[in-house]
Amino acid sequence: MAARPIDTVIIGAGIAGLSAALRLANAGLRVKVVDLHDQPGGKMRTLASDAGPVDAGPTVMTMRPVFERLFEDAGERLEDHVTLHREETLARHFWPDGSQLDLFDDAEKSADAIHAFAGPKSAHEFRQFQTKAQSLFEAFERPMMMAPTPSVAGLVRHVMLRPHLARLMAPGKSLAASLKAQFSDPRLRQLFGRYATYVGGSPYQSPSLLSLIWESEARGVWRIKGGMHKLAKAMHDLAVARGAEFQFGLGATRIERQDGAVSAVYLSDGQKLPADRVIFNGDPRALSQGLLGEAAAKTVPNTAVNPRSLSAWVWSFAATPSGADLAHHNVFFGQDPRSEFDAIEQGKMPVDPTLYVCAQDRGGTAPSGLERFEIIMNAPAFSQTSPEEFALCRATTFPILRERGLAFSPEPPDQALTTPAMFDRLFPASGGSLYGLSPHGMMAAFKRPQIRTSLKGLFLAGGGVHPGAGIPMACLSGQHAAEAILSDLTLTSRSRPMATRGGMSTA
Repeated sequence: MAARPIDTVIIGAGIAGLSAALRLANAGLRVKVVDLHDQPGGKMRTLASDAGPVDAGPTVMTMRPVFERLFEDAGERLEDHVTLHREETLARHFWPDGSQLDLFDDAEKSADAIHAFAGPKSAHEFRQFQTKAQSLFEAFERPMMMAPTPSVAGLVRHVMLRPHLARLMAPGKSLAASLKAQFSDPRLRQLFGRYATYVGGSPYQSPSLLSLIWESEARGVWRIKGGMHKLAKAMHDLAVARGAEFQFGLGATRIERQDGAVSAVYLSDGQKLPADRVIFNGDPRALSQGLLGEAAAKTVPNTAVNPRSLSAWVWSFAATPSGADLAHHNVFFGQDPRSEFDAIEQGKMPVDPTLYVCAQDRGGTAPSGLERFEIIMNAPAFSQTSPEEFALCRATTFPILRERGLAFSPEPPDQALTTPAMFDRLFPASGGSLYGLSPHGMMAAFKRPQIRTSLKGLFLAGGGVHPGAGIPMACLSGQHAAEAILSDLTLTSRSRPMATRGGMSTA
């Protein structure tokens, strides 16, 4: 007797693939997930250190309700699978002149801190900025982030019904230009401008609308006990418990089409996995570049994946720190933010970068001895690794931190550094870009690939497709892909048995 076909193959076990796998397996579908790497999580990866696995990818968990809904729809509670600690201090910020500012998950507490930092005028300006960011977030959360297929026409109607939004959006202004008009203190313009980098953009070229990212963080930042990768493991384990199968260490080489629809996925070891639905949770540029075959290549136009967003140089290591009093999230600003992004635009390593330092074991009381750290410096995509790159990155990173009062003993070895070219190898056809399509320009959000493709049975999910970069957005894209599949099944076969374990919310 011929083997029963696998209903759904998911290529990639990143957050989006895990989100979709859990939802579909929970709904009773046969699901197989394949991934090139040896563990789930995608960019939510780790490197080994003497203090245990250290995060080498995303460090910030925001929009907790997105993940709570995922687990609730499977009949579970998020807090029963991962231990979460809310960070009262969102981030600690350091400037070259020695000034320092903490921002908090309480707006008034942040305003008081800014008052002490830069005076009453700046505190008033922050309160106005906070109100605007909150209004933008609330206005666009449902029609953009939560909507599976947003449209320009729908957005125009949404704004026309709420004329005040047009003023808040500041169309035609970059984030940097908008912040210059809102804050008199250049340090605060520099601080809030960095939120463009959360989605891989420069504040000088990204739209003013990205100021709403501040509100997503102001609503709460959570630290995951053991590291961010614990969230990916929890999603993987629950998906397995619901019946999903995972196969690691094998890449997909081709998506086969028959009679105008997907029919199978071929793996790097020669396996053929029959499938009538495929979710691709990888960089969609891999499809447009033909890495998954001719049939899939036609589903993603180059304009949906180019130009590319930023990459990064990322150090992940264990050491004993000295000097600066660190929070969990720390930002060490450069002298001139414009010089950093000008260098990146020219494809160069900045000489005066802003450095983000995640002290993975901080939160509450400071530990003693070895701690785990992740340091991120923004980088251009398509950077080529050279023998000099490691030494240059080291000479740029650690002397700057020492000047700001932070030292590490010992400094990490070269093996602790992930370069843009290494990210390209880890995530094929990404060019090292960590966020997919560049967010530059007012219409960038509508150029990203959406969940459904022109090839019947092929769906997309991940940070490179709608609704965009960041782990909550990736989780939502997995939800959108799963709901599209379940909706299609409901429309095409009312008699199909669908065993739903713990409840399944559909669009």
